[in-house]
Amino acid sequence: MTFAVHGLPVARGIAIGRAVMVVSSRIDVAHYFIKPEEIETEIDRVRTARNAVADELAKLQANVALMGPNDAPHELAALLEVHQMLLQDEALSGGVKHWISERLYNAEWALTTQLEIIARQFDEMEDEYLRERKADLEQVVERLLHRMKGTAAVLAPSPPRRKRAAASDDDNDDPTAGDGIDVPLVLIAHDLSPADMLQFKKSVFAGFVTDVGGRTSHTAIVARSMDIPAVVGARTASQLVRQDDWVIIDGDAGVVIVDPSPIILAEYGFKQRQGDLERGRLARLRHKPAITLDGQRVELLANIEMPEDTVGAVKAGAVGVGLFRSEFLFMGRESTTRQTRLPDEEEQYQAYKRAVEGMQGMPVTIRTIDVGADKPLDSKSANKQEHLNPALGLRAIRWSLADPAMFLTQLRAILRAAAHGEIHLLIPMLAHASEIRQTLSLIDFARTELDNRGAVHGPVKLGAMIEIPAAALTLRIFLKHFDFLSIGTNDLIQYTLAIDRADESVAHLYDPAHPAVLRLVADTIAECRRQGKGVAVCGEMAGDVAFTRLLLGLGLRSFSMHPSRILAVKQEVLRADTSKLEAWAKSVLESDDPAAVMAG
Repeated sequence: MTFAVHGLPVARGIAIGRAVMVVSSRIDVAHYFIKPEEIETEIDRVRTARNAVADELAKLQANVALMGPNDAPHELAALLEVHQMLLQDEALSGGVKHWISERLYNAEWALTTQLEIIARQFDEMEDEYLRERKADLEQVVERLLHRMKGTAAVLAPSPPRRKRAAASDDDNDDPTAGDGIDVPLVLIAHDLSPADMLQFKKSVFAGFVTDVGGRTSHTAIVARSMDIPAVVGARTASQLVRQDDWVIIDGDAGVVIVDPSPIILAEYGFKQRQGDLERGRLARLRHKPAITLDGQRVELLANIEMPEDTVGAVKAGAVGVGLFRSEFLFMGRESTTRQTRLPDEEEQYQAYKRAVEGMQGMPVTIRTIDVGADKPLDSKSANKQEHLNPALGLRAIRWSLADPAMFLTQLRAILRAAAHGEIHLLIPMLAHASEIRQTLSLIDFARTELDNRGAVHGPVKLGAMIEIPAAALTLRIFLKHFDFLSIGTNDLIQYTLAIDRADESVAHLYDPAHPAVLRLVADTIAECRRQGKGVAVCGEMAGDVAFTRLLLGLGLRSFSMHPSRILAVKQEVLRADTSKLEAWAKSVLESDDPAAVMAG
């Protein structure tokens, strides 16, 4: 039966494919694709774990048999017998083999996927006793996962592409044609951490859906950088969608359609092709300079997460990197101690160097590590509620200043990479003059350390992010010390409106066009222009074509966005006349309802 789930549209376009479920577990479970030659190894890992757990249960049963009725009630023996039966159940083992062999899931992912399928069957049983056996099944699978922990195979970035069977002409309007052979896949999850997104970034998914998140949660931001349709904040999607359901993701409307009818499939197949045609038209603008009708040159830069992303940035026509989110180099390191988890100076230096070389002489702006809030270093810290409100806690520059040794390691690596090309060093979340002084002092100290050991390093331009209202209201202090400013609109909106941007329950209040937000953005641009300092917008507003004309009218000439948005923004720039936009932008700022004026 066809039904729809509504969420927030965060990455545009249409995706049609089979659902791949990422199921939550009480312990950390890796999700990755294996190589065909690793199938037997993964199946053997499950078999070995099952035999070990069976031995554990057998020993427990033997111990229970030796106990008296007062020490071990009959129910305990019966429970252990149920666990043994579930462990040997063909529905569990056969299903796990299927996901490993047919979908190339790693063993842990296959286990949690099959657990979810069988658990739903238990939920549908009328008998209350049988329904309650779901908890026993979950305990059995948890035992298996604990046994397998630490024995994972080497991660493979993606499954090999399998050739699709030859399709007839009639199949062109049916995305489900050839089902089972190279079927498009869409990811359905309760939530995905930024580290998870990095793992899936090089994979084969055509789109994804999460229960939680907002338009500017980091998961959504990375989705846009992947240039695939995505819907977040879909509440119960992971509970309603079943493994292998056909799903349509409408990233424009924020709708997920499950088990679509042939008519709906045909309609969305047409929309999908129209989107492909539009992207083809925009691609013709790739090498055209971004100059407005009245001759204003506009700088369109790329936001990237990893050095390899420079390939897409150059391909999209970016004239530099306006934001390299260096924290992604730090994520997903599951070592037991913080010191061994973080990348050392040499590893970071090589990464920054690759980014500089990848941009082929164009400038690269590297933001120092910004972790905390919706960007924990790993899934373990994400699950710990150590702070009542992490968005207001120890994150970004606060985190760095609290660990000078870590911060100096990163600064040395960036300064060394600057010897290979133009690097701009960007500091996130500054609010206090004391933080500015501390930061500048550590940068000088990092240079001194490099000089003392005779290491080659280069000059960098220094910049600060304007993400906190306090910073936007004290710009003159910032401009005394920095060469340029970069407005991080995502956090600026969050902190100005007191809205957690990762919380879907207040996502409807997240308003980039709020008069207070626009005033802070406008004043920052104006003050930088008055003082002859560079200013860019690197938040999501920069890549939103609904704001391009307004930002141009306010005097902005440097936009940094996901590479996938560059061509659409360039099209707006080429159509704009900034001399005519200035008065209009002023009327938007003076309005009580800026969004209405912008839409008019």
